[in-house]
Amino acid sequence: MDKKTLIESAKSLNNVSTNSVKEYIDKSDRLVAEINRSMISREDIVNLIGKDNIAMMKDNHSNHVRFIASILGNRNDEVFVETVLWVFRAYRSHNFTTSYWAAQLNAWIEIIKKELSPQAYCEIYPYYEWMQLNIPLFVYFSDEKLDALKSKH
Repeated sequence: MDKKTLIESAKSLNNVSTNSVKEYIDKSDRLVAEINRSMISREDIVNLIGKDNIAMMKDNHSNHVRFIASILGNRNDEVFVETVLWVFRAYRSHNFTTSYWAAQLNAWIEIIKKELSPQAYCEIYPYYEWMQLNIPLFVYFSDEKLDALKSKH
């Protein structure tokens, strides 16, 4: 599989209604507070994100809701994939493990199910599921780029 195939798979996601995007945006502060609470309370958090990275993790969560809201409201599958890959590379270079992404996405799914209306959840959940299912590919493609960057230095 190549990155183009990953982008094509993102195109299979349905568009999200304006009402559901608005609800996601309106509840974004609550969503971020919940994900931060959930992740910080994990006993293995330091193993997942590395030492002294709580602030960076919180920034990631805040950026995550803004980014997802923009993708839901203004679909661009190439930007979606490229940004997720950039995030994987950037945070992994700061000692975030690949297991962090699985833990984080599992937590996001629980939180959006609890906090969003059934309609909004049903429309938005497939994006989280798609990210979750494609973690191995995000790791693979971000590894390629990380290796290329390391070889230049």
